[in-house]
Amino acid sequence: MIEMSETVDRAGKVLIGNYARLPIVMSHGQGAEVWDAAGKRYVDLFAGFGGAVLGHCHSDLIKAATTQAGKLWHVGNTFHTDPQIELAERLNRHAFPGKAFFCHSGLEANEAAIKLARLRGQTSSPAKWKVVSLNRSFHGRSLAMIAATGNPAVKAGFEPAVPGFTQIDMNDSAALDKACDDETCAIIAEPIQGEGGIHPLLTTFATELRKICDDRKITLIFDEVWTGCGRTGKMFGYQHLPVTPDILTLGKAIGGGLPVGVMYAKPELASLLVPGKHGCTLGGNPICMAVARTIFDVIDREDLLSFAKVQGEHAIARLRNEPKLRGKIKEVRGRALFIGAELTHEDPGLVERALARGVIVNVTAKTTIRLAPPINISREHLDEGLTMLVDAIASKP
Repeated sequence: MIEMSETVDRAGKVLIGNYARLPIVMSHGQGAEVWDAAGKRYVDLFAGFGGAVLGHCHSDLIKAATTQAGKLWHVGNTFHTDPQIELAERLNRHAFPGKAFFCHSGLEANEAAIKLARLRGQTSSPAKWKVVSLNRSFHGRSLAMIAATGNPAVKAGFEPAVPGFTQIDMNDSAALDKACDDETCAIIAEPIQGEGGIHPLLTTFATELRKICDDRKITLIFDEVWTGCGRTGKMFGYQHLPVTPDILTLGKAIGGGLPVGVMYAKPELASLLVPGKHGCTLGGNPICMAVARTIFDVIDREDLLSFAKVQGEHAIARLRNEPKLRGKIKEVRGRALFIGAELTHEDPGLVERALARGVIVNVTAKTTIRLAPPINISREHLDEGLTMLVDAIASKP
């Protein structure tokens, strides 16, 4: 504990305090388990904001990274590399026919998507440039993306907002129709909101999104930074809906914990992004691409979409039916292993009590416990973590 305290003190002297870091130093992990520098073990039900989608130190991902590291690290995007092409081919196989732009994060993917939608909008008369997004949404922390994000707390302190962004309530069809005018170039939405508290798009609203975009030549963007790569029991969250977006954005899980973002667009849109319009120096780094490509291979080989669905149904049922949680849980939402358990009241100390018991969880939107474990988590580890979480929730009078 002294060693951890010293490390935390050192961090405070040299790291900007923009993260609400806990006074714990993580040392190593394996699968759904992680250990701190004092040797305490935790069951990880959050996987680093969903990034470690196959858990910690997966042998296939280690092999992919080390093999590629011994061949080629970085040459820049003036050249072709096999790992980029192979990952894009996997996206074509699992999503809709399209073309990929690679970057470092979901934020960058969303920025690229908005730029592409505006390029398309310039071909209309009058030119289209405005963007409609949803309240409770989260799309990143650049100046443009906080304007797109439907959370006043994210925007605070960065006024004036970048112009052209409007929010409406999720699943409000009347507001959608009113918000989209002749200058609207894009609608951006998460199939299931992450930071907002695990709220899904209704099928009827998704259908209306697609129709209004088709009728008014508006680009439909689905932000799948949270819902991509199997977390919801489908490879992509939009596949639970009867619609296909024009642009798909990915981050978090697609890198397995490495910095990877993807803006994936239908070919007719992608053709507008010609040289000089957008770029990313280290985007598509061969090592990151080799790992991302392998994530798709592991999900296929191990049938993790079905596995995640079954594990998620088990977890949701436990949280809904646990006698100890009566009167403490208002609702449990989500799909597969992207789960939100909404508390009846705020509980500011819950994350710390869960950590003390040995389980990592997250609370978002003040009252929603957010679970996003590795999608290959064993039933044994899942139940162990859930038991500790239940005890942590129930321990508050």
